[in-house]
Amino acid sequence: MRPRNLAVWMAVAITAILLAVGCATPAAQPTAAPPTSAPQPTAAPQATTAPQPTTAPVAELKGELNMLCTPQQEWCDGMKKEFEAKNPGVTVNFVRLSSGEALARLRSEKENPQFDIWWGGPIDSFIAAKADGLLEPYQSPNYANIIDPKLMLDPDGQWVGIYVGSLGFGTNNDFLKNNPSAKAPTSMDDLLKPEFKGQIYIAHPATSGTSYTFVCTILQEKGEEAGWEYLKKFAQNVAQFTKSGAAPVQSVGQGEGALGIVFSHDIVAGIEKGLPLTLSFPAEGTGYEIGGMGIVKGGKNPELAKAWFDWALEPSTQELGPKYNAFQAPTVKGAKPSRPELLEVKLINYDFEYCGKNKKAFVDKFTNEIAKPPQ
Repeated sequence: MRPRNLAVWMAVAITAILLAVGCATPAAQPTAAPPTSAPQPTAAPQATTAPQPTTAPVAELKGELNMLCTPQQEWCDGMKKEFEAKNPGVTVNFVRLSSGEALARLRSEKENPQFDIWWGGPIDSFIAAKADGLLEPYQSPNYANIIDPKLMLDPDGQWVGIYVGSLGFGTNNDFLKNNPSAKAPTSMDDLLKPEFKGQIYIAHPATSGTSYTFVCTILQEKGEEAGWEYLKKFAQNVAQFTKSGAAPVQSVGQGEGALGIVFSHDIVAGIEKGLPLTLSFPAEGTGYEIGGMGIVKGGKNPELAKAWFDWALEPSTQELGPKYNAFQAPTVKGAKPSRPELLEVKLINYDFEYCGKNKKAFVDKFTNEIAKPPQ
């Protein structure tokens, strides 16, 4: 997949709108990171006319669907509830795991898969899963809904993007009041300041796709040699590496630390629940995720997996997130973003292929040279 940034995706989305109106993981050695450029701030996707839903009729869907779910628990619970309401003959059983844990689980069960579908988590992990032969190709009729197939769709149909989110900083407001010289960070280098020593919460890249996105953002922006030196210094300011990517929101919101590094939509969700947080972004550009979905190779309920897959690519489905405190941006035409301002930030030219292919090597290096994963 040719690397692109979200600004390019937005240009494609706008072109689609005009057309519609006119018609009425020993680790492998890392490869060299490509040069990056600083794209312009992106604009929020606009609604366009999407194809009609193509999921199977209710009467045809019966049985149990076993799902690996990577987003926050509340969203996983909500999606289970919504799918079962639409398909009364189906029971959705899911296990919620961070993307690193989910990938490890699929690898360990490769010879006897226990899941039918994996929903959510950055596509870096899905690219790694594809390389390990863990995903099943599927040509969904709802691929026609995808805003930017070159960025959001595997050419072999083994994964597809279902949401978009950018990395941000969440700073505790009480910490800022009690430390007048401290400011909410506005650059990656601010994270190395002495006032944040022992005050930062972030997940570990071995278990969290959020944290891996941060690591790979640094390695791309600074280059691998300087990037690893930065990460070693950064780790000295970390109070705790958590398992879950979103967990730092709660920890920092409760005053256990000053600063959490997570996806911005998770910080917004915390603010919506009353946590005293300030959201900020690195002015030089931030990394972002495309959340993915894929059918597990050898799963026992492939037809139900395909039904979920098709349903997840419908505009109405992608607009369900805010109902369950999930504010990620959609990836399909016709779905309105709940927080378009989260797309109006400067993004780096994040290379998903580079990060996906090197995930095991980079995670192993981080684990061996910087910090062990949480137990």
